[in-house]
Amino acid sequence: MRSLLLTFTQNLNFSENQLEEILSKPLIEVLNSPELQQELNSLDTSLLKETLPTAGGVLAKELPPFYNWLKNELGVRRVPDSPDHTTTWVIGFLHNQESLTHLVELHRPVPRPALEASIPRLIGMFEGVEDAQVRQEWQKAIAALCLVLVVAAREQDRVAVAI
Repeated sequence: MRSLLLTFTQNLNFSENQLEEILSKPLIEVLNSPELQQELNSLDTSLLKETLPTAGGVLAKELPPFYNWLKNELGVRRVPDSPDHTTTWVIGFLHNQESLTHLVELHRPVPRPALEASIPRLIGMFEGVEDAQVRQEWQKAIAALCLVLVVAAREQDRVAVAI
C-alpha cells in the first residue's frame, strides 16, 4: 500500500492525504470530481500522442514479462496475450475513443491486491525513457488511469463486504 501511495504522489498532483480520501470515495464521485478532471486535463495530450511510438516500444518490450509476472506471481487469471491490447486502449483513450468506465469494466476481474501491487511496476516501465518530459508525462498518464482502477476495485471490495 505504501508503495502504491508513493507511486501516485510521485506522479500525480495529490498529497498522500488527498489520495487516501480519493481512494475511499465511490467511483462515480471520483470520475465526476474536479480533482480528477483537473489531473486528466493537465495531461499534455499533444506530447502523449506525438510520443505514442515511444510508449508503444516500451509497452511492447515491457508488457510480456509484466503479464507473466501478473499470471505466475500474482495469480491473475485473465491476462492479455500481447501488449497490443493495452497499447490500442491507451491510443483510443488519448483520441477520446475509449472511456474510463470501459477501462474499469475491463479490469473488474483483477483482484484488488494484485491490481495495487502491479501499479508501481507498470508505471516504472517508463523509467528507461531518456527524455524526462516524455517519461514523466507517460508516467503521469498511466498513474491517473490506474488511480481510477484502484478506486473502482476498492469500491467493489466494499460492496462485496457489505453483501
